[in-house]
Amino acid sequence: MDDATLTFDRHRPRLQGIAYRMLGSMAEAEEVVQDAWLRWHEAARDTFDSAEAWLVTVVTRLSIDRLRAAKVQREHYIGAWMPEPTLTDAPTTPEQLLERADNISVAFLAVLERLAPEARAAFLLREVFDADYDEVARTLGKSEAACRQLVHRAKAQVQEGRPRFSVPRETHERLLRAFADAAARGSLQDLKALMAEDVELIGDGGGKVQTFSKVLRGSQRLAQLYFALWRRMGPAVRMVLVDINGEPGMLRFLDGELESAQTFEIENGRIVRIRAQRNPDKLARIAQLFSSK
Repeated sequence: MDDATLTFDRHRPRLQGIAYRMLGSMAEAEEVVQDAWLRWHEAARDTFDSAEAWLVTVVTRLSIDRLRAAKVQREHYIGAWMPEPTLTDAPTTPEQLLERADNISVAFLAVLERLAPEARAAFLLREVFDADYDEVARTLGKSEAACRQLVHRAKAQVQEGRPRFSVPRETHERLLRAFADAAARGSLQDLKALMAEDVELIGDGGGKVQTFSKVLRGSQRLAQLYFALWRRMGPAVRMVLVDINGEPGMLRFLDGELESAQTFEIENGRIVRIRAQRNPDKLARIAQLFSSK
């Protein structure tokens, strides 16, 4: 590899991380990084004070432009829009666990959707990627004071939408194993007991597959939903516990085909929210991984 390629590849994980958190789509993030790669090779690199700063600026601005366009498209999206899930290795240290849970979970990415594109970029650069305010200002082409204000307001919005309690990973895994077991046995009562009374289910089918157009609520209703699938399909339903966006999650297969990637929010030892990604376009990468196994 030449020096330009080596330099770009060294910064690629950071660039990919920014783009994915900005867009909630791995495919779009890769396109943004590829666009940055082309611009990098066309640029007068010997004039840069910092290759990393230049690349971060390009990727951030490209992501902002894409997100602005996506905001318009998502207004006409059929049903709830949720980010594309990605499989991650389980963190091995407490520091990795905290970092993953804080800044890549499906719940976190869903909260980021509330932010305007520039506010989302400022918040991510400062709070997730630990950029100084002068770096954020140069990247966005704004004053430091304006960026501080953007981040301050964004933090308040994110804090409002984030889960109220941090759940130990062991608790999360134990509850999901119990839930998967109850679903596999078709135990209506056990399913209901594992969920809070006002539990919510949010589904994203993207108009490609049938799903619920509104949020479903209530432990009885959701327990009956999982029970009905067991009654209808029995052993053709298979659930696999995996790490999704840095947290324990569940893949559900029907007749060997990936049907959904589900993530769970937990409070006080009960499931309070389930996000079920069913859009086949957003499941394609995960499905491909499992089809080769």
